[in-house]
Amino acid sequence: MNVLVIGGGNMGMTYAEAIAKSNFLTSGSLMILDQSEEKQAELRASGLFDVHDRLTTCLPKADVVLVAVKPVHAPALMVEMKPLVSAGQLIVSIMAGVTIDTIQQGVGAKKVVRAMPNLPALVGLGMTSFTASDHVSRLELAAIEQLLGTTGRSIGLTSEAEIDASTGISGSGPAYIFYFMQAMMDAALKMGFSQADARLLVGQTFAGAVELFNTSTLSPEDWMARVASKGGTTRAALDSMDDNNVNALIQEAAYAAFHRAEELGKQTKGKEVANA
Repeated sequence: MNVLVIGGGNMGMTYAEAIAKSNFLTSGSLMILDQSEEKQAELRASGLFDVHDRLTTCLPKADVVLVAVKPVHAPALMVEMKPLVSAGQLIVSIMAGVTIDTIQQGVGAKKVVRAMPNLPALVGLGMTSFTASDHVSRLELAAIEQLLGTTGRSIGLTSEAEIDASTGISGSGPAYIFYFMQAMMDAALKMGFSQADARLLVGQTFAGAVELFNTSTLSPEDWMARVASKGGTTRAALDSMDDNNVNALIQEAAYAAFHRAEELGKQTKGKEVANA
């Protein structure tokens, strides 16, 4: 199997490196395309990839094409891809909000998988959700699940609406965690801790809490009940969050990301139609 990654940015590079270091490609080659000469030099220096600067030299040879560019670049890229794509090729997109139908019409391929990764893929702890067009076979879908899982965990979903929803949870979710961490660090600094001590206190607290959650069957509510005693310090903090409606605000933030993913899909569809 020959795999082509289009885009050598953070996520494209992350997937390319993960695939290269995994057992996914037992035979075949891993190609990567990027238009930046500086990035091309960096990719070649790694010795992991067959590096290209033009679609004509790599796209026709690929069995699987992983598209890892920003959604704003999708319309122009698809116009360039369309004359080179063959019926048997499988297109995997990690472009936020770009629908399967838009990709099918844009590149002329029927086998399309739409996936939503997240930033922890950079350290092998990513969460990638995906769904596929009806033309992708079960065997092909199993291979794609393995490919996407090279950066952490993957989950197959039944619809694109769920992909947009997962954008609001796992796709954008790490930023919510960082937001909460920053607030806690700011509080620690105001309490008189140094930057280094605040970072350690907050980072280890989050790491420990996540490990407790992932290694048990207890819910977050169960763990809160174990930590918070009536009249205690933790109860005071949780009561403050409840009084300030923090739970509802976090849910609203997740829905904002979800709705933005839907909007991006409509915008990209409009641009693709305009360029047709």
